[in-house]
Amino acid sequence: MPELPEVETVRRTLQELIVGKTISEVTVRLPRILQRPDDPPAFAAMLEGRTFTSVERRGKFLRLVMDGLVLVSHLRMEGRYGLHREGEPLDKHTHVIFRFTDGTELRYTDVRQFGTMHLFAPGEEFAAPPLKKLGLEPLGEGFTPEAFRQALGKRTTKIKPLLLNQEIIVGLGNIYVDEALYAAGIHPERSADALSRADKDRLHAAIVATLASAVDAGGSSIKSYVNGQGEMGMFQHRLKAYGRTGEPCEQCGQPIVKTVVGGRGTHACLRCQKPPRGASQPASSASAAASKRYGQGGRGKNAVKRRLDGDASAE
Repeated sequence: MPELPEVETVRRTLQELIVGKTISEVTVRLPRILQRPDDPPAFAAMLEGRTFTSVERRGKFLRLVMDGLVLVSHLRMEGRYGLHREGEPLDKHTHVIFRFTDGTELRYTDVRQFGTMHLFAPGEEFAAPPLKKLGLEPLGEGFTPEAFRQALGKRTTKIKPLLLNQEIIVGLGNIYVDEALYAAGIHPERSADALSRADKDRLHAAIVATLASAVDAGGSSIKSYVNGQGEMGMFQHRLKAYGRTGEPCEQCGQPIVKTVVGGRGTHACLRCQKPPRGASQPASSASAAASKRYGQGGRGKNAVKRRLDGDASAE
């Protein structure tokens, strides 16, 4: 599923491609994409004649702002937008087509067909699902260390599933939670209430640095993600933990292990991210073998600081 950096990259691309364009016609080829209204003729009638004025983002949701209307779009697993010339061959997974007066078309394709679209009068979208209960925006001005500490509170939930909870912090998914926790030197199974103030402040900085670096790289193309111009993201080449099972930690040489936390595959270095008592065991014995192969290494606050300092730079 596209996470915050990927959705932000799509937002920036669409901002360049469609702002100022006026919709002349809308074709809906898969009605279940529409949630509000769920009637294709009504949906099309509300949009025709509207002009896009900006493209915004809230968490993993796009807000396509028009004169007098806002389209809230969730890409889910495989949703994509692309700008085409009218008459170009249609992909068989094209589900919604926004035709413009200048002869171009914004096409929404979705292989998995999980994406959604909602229409609202401007401002009303924040008081209703799906945006109503979203938490802190991690790249927004309101995401301060104090706000982050308050959001975590004294919850006894493990930190990884807590960070994945969109009602606490928006936009974080499996990739960037693993990366931020690695950068902060915090094991994914530590409970939020067991984190010190210093731990939380370090994690706050790691979240911001990780997301900023990912946005700068255009997101991560782990499976099939591309932006609105068909370009892949490049952050997958900067990953330190996610997807690196058995590979040596760049700080200490200990192999990265994979466990399951909250039902999600989770990657960590057990030397740099000391596990709490009773933590899940690695998914295989490969990490033990790799440990002997790569040897032991040092760890400490300086190693964590190096990770934070290095996250914002390209490899």
